[in-house]
Amino acid sequence: MAIKTGGGHHREPELNSEINIIPLVDIMLVLLIIFMVAAPMMNDSVDVQLPKAKAKSAGVQEESVILTVQKNETIYIGKNKIEFSELDKRLTQMFANRLKKEVFIKADEAVPHGFVIRVMAAVQTAGIFRISFMTDPVNNK
Repeated sequence: MAIKTGGGHHREPELNSEINIIPLVDIMLVLLIIFMVAAPMMNDSVDVQLPKAKAKSAGVQEESVILTVQKNETIYIGKNKIEFSELDKRLTQMFANRLKKEVFIKADEAVPHGFVIRVMAAVQTAGIFRISFMTDPVNNK
């Protein structure tokens, strides 16, 4: 708080009740810059090379299940590695109490077509018939 001295005959100091918000603004701007720099590095996905395709966005939601297939035929549910033999059992457990039964498959373009079909069959064995594929968007120019 600042003290104002009266210009009149009285020598009693007056208190200034204004709040100085400049330090608060400085801190907020620094935090904003930190989050802007750190946000692109906070990617929770497994690295794969997606095939390029022209399609409408499916609007993946946070609670959506993303099944990632790497080119060496390694399968992940989210970031958890899973064996192919356990895929249908794990999906059955995950979707036992879910109303929305949908899986997004994020397969590397180098994965053999036959393996992707076997993954799809395992997903259907788990009782999930709504399957969407994720692709790398291509500019429409």
